[in-house]
Amino acid sequence: MIRTGIFGGSFNPIHKGHTNLAKAILQQGLTDEVWLMVSPQNPLKQQHELLPEQARLHLARLAVKDIPNITACDFEFQLPRPSYTWQTLRALRATYPNRDFSLIIGADNWHIFPQWAHHEELLSYNIIMYPREGYPVDCHLLPSNVRMVSAPLFPYSSTQIRRAIQQNEDVREMICPDVLLEIRAKGYFAIR
Repeated sequence: MIRTGIFGGSFNPIHKGHTNLAKAILQQGLTDEVWLMVSPQNPLKQQHELLPEQARLHLARLAVKDIPNITACDFEFQLPRPSYTWQTLRALRATYPNRDFSLIIGADNWHIFPQWAHHEELLSYNIIMYPREGYPVDCHLLPSNVRMVSAPLFPYSSTQIRRAIQQNEDVREMICPDVLLEIRAKGYFAIR
């Protein structure tokens, strides 16, 4: 069985925090590969600042094109919307029976995990959690199938990056060069 970590998100835009976290998961041997699952519609997020799904997928693919064992994935694009993680994981299991899927989530999402649709079913998967500032987790209280990855905290978010781009601030430390070139070429996140 190939151990595949599913790291879902809007990736609006993808940044080095996302890719470095995926690398850390691989380096620590928690999975054999990581799929960045670009979500067309997250039921817990506002849609008004979201780039079109194909644009976010393209940016994600640019970000990971030279990183082994990390793939930007559009699997959810063919599923019913909004995208619910339990439906995605069920469909993935049915489509890829040779893979053992793990769910990758942030500590912020662990704090609201009971609000996720079918969260009890999701607990049947291995869950890899990464730290988020302001969301402490007592690792001694976690179920046996939930592991905290040792990864640095990245002091920025996609929201902050969008605002910085709108204000013409330097974001080169946060975004891979090819992604930034594409954002600038297409005028993404510019104030309208």
